[in-house]
Amino acid sequence: MAAKAKQAALKQLKAQPTVSDEVLAERKAARIAREEKKAKAREEKRAAFELVKAERKAAKEQAAVEKAAAEEAAAPPPPLTEAEKKAARDLRYANRKKRRK
Repeated sequence: MAAKAKQAALKQLKAQPTVSDEVLAERKAARIAREEKKAKAREEKRAAFELVKAERKAAKEQAAVEKAAAEEAAAPPPPLTEAEKKAARDLRYANRKKRRK
């Protein structure tokens, strides 16, 4: 049964008219054009992806710079020296004496 089906399929294939060289050349040209179009689209997509990737990287770096600046601005002031502490203490003392008078 399978052998008969195989023979029938081969017979049908042989019965089909052969494709001319002109048609083959036309199909080949169309295939090449499709492949070139796909390759161009693929390159454009890759270039767009690289651009987005570069933009994300730049934004990330900018955010890191801004974060560092914010942390630096929010950092506590350096500790006071002994002379500055004494000056502040003396000023508070003088103000207290002034209020009592």
